[in-house]
Amino acid sequence: MDHSRFCAASAGNPRFVHRGILLFCLICAACAPFTLAAERRLIATTYNSGFAEAHDSYNSMGTGSDGKIYYVLSSESYDVAAQMFSFDPKSKEIRHLADLTEACGEKGLKAIPQGKSHVNFVEANWKLYFATHIGVYANVDGRDTMGLPPPGYKPYPGGHFLAYDMATGKVQDLGINPNHDGIIAATLDPQRGRQYGLTWPSGHFLRLDIARKELRDLGPIPGQLPDVPVYRALCRAPVVDPRDGSVYFTTVDGLILRYVFARDAVEILKGEDMKKDYFGQFDPNVPGHMGYNWRQTFWDPQTKLIYGVHGNSGYVFQFDPTVPRIELLDRITSEPSKRCGMFDQFSFGYLGFALGPDSKTIYYLTGGPIYENGKRVTGKATTAKGEAKGLENLHLVTWNIPKAKYTDHGPIFYRNGERPLYVNSMTVGKDGTVYSLGRITEGGKTRADLFSVKP
Repeated sequence: MDHSRFCAASAGNPRFVHRGILLFCLICAACAPFTLAAERRLIATTYNSGFAEAHDSYNSMGTGSDGKIYYVLSSESYDVAAQMFSFDPKSKEIRHLADLTEACGEKGLKAIPQGKSHVNFVEANWKLYFATHIGVYANVDGRDTMGLPPPGYKPYPGGHFLAYDMATGKVQDLGINPNHDGIIAATLDPQRGRQYGLTWPSGHFLRLDIARKELRDLGPIPGQLPDVPVYRALCRAPVVDPRDGSVYFTTVDGLILRYVFARDAVEILKGEDMKKDYFGQFDPNVPGHMGYNWRQTFWDPQTKLIYGVHGNSGYVFQFDPTVPRIELLDRITSEPSKRCGMFDQFSFGYLGFALGPDSKTIYYLTGGPIYENGKRVTGKATTAKGEAKGLENLHLVTWNIPKAKYTDHGPIFYRNGERPLYVNSMTVGKDGTVYSLGRITEGGKTRADLFSVKP
């Protein structure tokens, strides 16, 4: 609004001045937060781990009790496995810790390698527990399936449960998936010494008793249809209730499943589900979305509740297993996304969702639309797999649990002005610095690597 024209038009008319000033103030108040969110930028620091073949990583991060940031960079190669690293925020030193195929005892096997880790690290007794996944896919009719070995190579052996000892620097192989699938999701019950996993593409539930070295395949998860197509999305975030050892996860149809520790079995939870109108409408038989699955979760020891986010809609919710009841709390998509009313461009929604070191603040990396000449940049209308349908900004959002306070800290850019792309990992350092993995282009070459940003 032109201040001089406003003042000239209102001169000598007190009634107009009073109403005009009131209207002007209301407009400014309404626009102020949107202008601030649009103008503020967070500048990220990038790092070079020395792994040029690194491809997009999902989850595969964690902050150790030693304060270091641990992460795995993926590989799509038939010959190169995923690699594990650590970053010391104090010294800024990056250390290479392990080749995941070697860690699994498969060096020289000439099989499809352990190309990914799709799970976050969980610590217990100075060890970081995680699992491996296949990195070589085949695309059939636009859908990802298990990659086939080329001539002279053996098939993928199967995902492994692993533990990295922070004291010795050694990786312990805890067991291999007996059905030879990858392990796409995993979690740990430190109190009971149990590790759990979901396999891809078969959708089996694995249970590992660490002390006894007893690994059981409990079979296909309940609620699946016979001959389940591989594109039916599997939950990426099983979560443990430490009070009784239950493990909760979801299905694309919105069922909540529970592993019952006392019975060593998986069942469908009765009385609550994830099929909420506010999340949107999804056909589970059509690929390219996570449906009614929750995207990411964590157990909050303060409230004794599970917090999660539905990836496509961006709603944060709390889940009380004792009732059972899900309560939607807020939509924590970016401010620009809220205003345009559109889902994020990444078809599955984002995985960067975690509780911060203050045990009160949720950190979330989410999308935000880009505008050119006043028009929103759009991408594909649909997709048959998990991918970015179009270009968008990456925003850092925080949500304070006790105050129910939402803050969009703005879009994130590298120092060269480029946007972080394909970001589906996050961990928060002890000082509140956010670490993630995204595509970085230097010298004309693009790799996935570590970056950090401070809100």
